[in-house]
Amino acid sequence: MATLAHHSKSKKRVSYFYDGKRTLGTLPTVKSPKRATPRQMTRFHTDEYIDFLYRVTPQNVEELSMQQTRFNVGEDCPIFEGLFEFCSISAGGSIDAANKLTSGESDIAINWSGGLHHAKRFEASGFCYVNDIVLAILELLRYHQRVLYIDIDIHHGDGVEEAFYTTDRVLTCSFHKFGQFFPGTGDVSDVGIGSGKHYAVNFPLKDGMDDWNFQNVFRPVVQHIMEWYRPGAVVLQCGADSLAGDRLGCFNLSMKGHAACVDFVKDFNLPLLVVGGGGYTIRNVARAWTYETGLLLGETLSEYLPFNNFLDYYGPEYKLDVPANNMENMNTPAYLADMKSIPFAPSVQMQHVPKDYESEEDEDNENPDIRMSQRQRNVLVVPENELSDSEDEGNRRNERSYHSSNGKGETSTRKSRASHKNSSNEHEGRSSSSRAHKSSSSVRERSKISKSSRPFADEVLNTSFRRSSPSADRPSIMNSSSSTSTTPKPAVSSVPEVTTKEPEIQEPSVSSTQVEETTTKATENTEDNVNANSNDSSNDVKSETKDDNNDKSNEPVAMEIDTNEPSIEAKQEDKDTEDVLMQQ
Repeated sequence: MATLAHHSKSKKRVSYFYDGKRTLGTLPTVKSPKRATPRQMTRFHTDEYIDFLYRVTPQNVEELSMQQTRFNVGEDCPIFEGLFEFCSISAGGSIDAANKLTSGESDIAINWSGGLHHAKRFEASGFCYVNDIVLAILELLRYHQRVLYIDIDIHHGDGVEEAFYTTDRVLTCSFHKFGQFFPGTGDVSDVGIGSGKHYAVNFPLKDGMDDWNFQNVFRPVVQHIMEWYRPGAVVLQCGADSLAGDRLGCFNLSMKGHAACVDFVKDFNLPLLVVGGGGYTIRNVARAWTYETGLLLGETLSEYLPFNNFLDYYGPEYKLDVPANNMENMNTPAYLADMKSIPFAPSVQMQHVPKDYESEEDEDNENPDIRMSQRQRNVLVVPENELSDSEDEGNRRNERSYHSSNGKGETSTRKSRASHKNSSNEHEGRSSSSRAHKSSSSVRERSKISKSSRPFADEVLNTSFRRSSPSADRPSIMNSSSSTSTTPKPAVSSVPEVTTKEPEIQEPSVSSTQVEETTTKATENTEDNVNANSNDSSNDVKSETKDDNNDKSNEPVAMEIDTNEPSIEAKQEDKDTEDVLMQQ
């Protein structure tokens, strides 16, 4: 069992708030708190809810039945005579206690009539009507940047946590029974949201929690929070229903084990507000809070109770003690160790959520014609001897007919592409302006390829492309000097010639309508010419391959290309196209 140390090493200025005539001698400054007004209560609660509490009585509760359901007043929060007076005393004591701390008049302020931590902004809950703790913290926040709230009641402090769940100015830490137990909240995963994320700490516990295990989790957790969060003030809720033998509780804490938490928090020498809370075995509640009052005052109290009018309630021992019993502890060391490792992340308050990376799909939606990321994917996936589908590498996406035009294209290896880099860029620059007719040419091209299965068409292109790689004495079609060779002039060279003449359509001697019709006709003829000459070039691939190898059985691809022998009319159209270009 944890021992109480340092309880008499220093004296604190203590204010004790009590609405009555009894005194505690000259040790603390006993104050009769001011009654909290409805206006003060509405700093947290809604106007409608406080107005209901102000007007409702046992006599008119039937008339307010609709509002009674709305504000959750009834079974566990009954209406009794003097309800609003009770709320004003409880809330007024905590508000005045907070003001004593902020003014610097006291180091510790005590209000055992406070600690009603279940009350919500617009409803009552768990015997709690007005949340005096939230009202007190709001007062402390006027002078302190950060406030720490610690709850050792057996029930989760849901009302206080909910009030500050979205802010980082208040950190709530609750040690409570969890699982089929009121109010059913306070899971370890409840850590806050928004700005308050990671500023709600919940430590769910099981039945039979004893002194030794409770101190092994309470001390390191609170120590860590103090060093990390560095609060300006602390509010400690000391619900006594976590004591052994409580009618509603199921923990096994002794009076001294419960008080050890108060002593540990006190030694941090921060402005401390101590409030009460739950407790349903009245004599044990009185014992615990009496002992903890002496602890906060730095005084050691007698083991035996002095004679008083209520002494019979504390028999047969008549001692100031609440011993633990032999209840089984369901909190295993492994479970407690696991809980201690979850809720904390140092320096989380200094971190910002990084901007989400924009996906490639979102980039494609901006401009579907530009796929800059496709090149990186092709480099990683496609082998070097396969056709690349990147516009960055020679604009080969729309040049399926190029590979079968005359058999003089480059190989897809990086080495050959690097050797013809300059001529490839030149060809790409000349053909960039022809993309205005991209839509119509792509439709024609797809219709031609669809005559055979697309996988087979790709196989033909890749096969002829590999077999017709340029030799040392054979110029590439990407070279502008290839027109002077003895081989037929490649049809693709006519496409850049048409596009390079397009700026001349602005000449005043030619009407714009005539130029447009001529350009359109020339483009259509050129596309047909490209397809016709593509087949012509495929014949060259066949003949050149036969010269190198006389085995005809090894040329199934060439035989497929021979079925598209160009006609005399196609060659005549090629000549007509050149005449039109000369006229322009």
